[in-house]
Amino acid sequence: MITYAGIDIGGTKCAVTIGRSSDNRIEILDKAYFLTAPTPEETIQQMIDELTLLFLKYPEDRQRLQAVGISCGGPLDSQRGLILSPPNLPHWDKVDVISPIKHHFDVPIGLQNDANACALAEWQWGAGQGTRNMIFLTFGTGMGAGLILDGRLYSGTNDNAGEVGHIRLANEGPIGYNKAGSFEGFCSGGGIARATQSVVRERIDSGGAFPSFCHSSDSIHEISTRDVAEAAERGDPLALRIFQDVGRNLGRGVAILIDILNPQKVIIGSIYGRQRQLIEPYMQEELHREALPDSLAVCEIVPAALGEEVGDYAALSVARTLHMSQSQLYSIRRDDKQ
Repeated sequence: MITYAGIDIGGTKCAVTIGRSSDNRIEILDKAYFLTAPTPEETIQQMIDELTLLFLKYPEDRQRLQAVGISCGGPLDSQRGLILSPPNLPHWDKVDVISPIKHHFDVPIGLQNDANACALAEWQWGAGQGTRNMIFLTFGTGMGAGLILDGRLYSGTNDNAGEVGHIRLANEGPIGYNKAGSFEGFCSGGGIARATQSVVRERIDSGGAFPSFCHSSDSIHEISTRDVAEAAERGDPLALRIFQDVGRNLGRGVAILIDILNPQKVIIGSIYGRQRQLIEPYMQEELHREALPDSLAVCEIVPAALGEEVGDYAALSVARTLHMSQSQLYSIRRDDKQ
């Protein structure tokens, strides 16, 4: 039995988690949430305090702790343990998040961006088990990818691998990743909301009627992806058309990734899992039009098996990956000495 701890750093809240690992399975023992403090120093200290409080309930697990994993939105430098000014974390400019936590718990500490961490979690305990080549797409507030290639996480030269939201799918379209017509602009929570708001404004300006999910010009800016999804489930024609467009653009984006990386699985999180029935038919239609047939034939596109809980497992998977890699390195060095 091995114990790992995980820390998830978000713009508005953070979470700490304790998990027990045995036989390639993980059991979440306990977790705690708290609001992200105004400064990095306060937030890091609160992470340490909250995790220490959790371990007071599980003293034997504190003794068995092998590693702590940290999941955080990028950009970051995983090798040096630095968080590099993520958009959702103002004032976190080249913040060393690893040293103070390592000083307190005296175990290895690993840092990965949230897409990579979720990819590791799905690979180890979710829909990616048994694969050597898989892609995890966040499809939440933004669109990013975690890449497992040849049986290991691929993060690129400076941790920028998987920034698929920056891919331009069209010359015009909703803005995502500061680029009009980008994958993130078409396929993310923020992108879907902005695209819908734009369509509704155009309809009203041309004398059309309000859709069922918006009743006044003053409330157009408040339209959310959830509003559109719920309206689509009720059969609202405009909302259904929005999700048809989402599905087609998701298919175009995934086709590019399939053609380039030839994965066994593409695992899609968040919005895809919740609205699969609205998105999948149009995604598949576009995939069969755009992707290389032989590559598409060996690739399965599925929702995240860990569902809405993937974030709870993500940081733990970073800890486990770090521990396993260091254990293997120790074994190799020991064999070399013998």
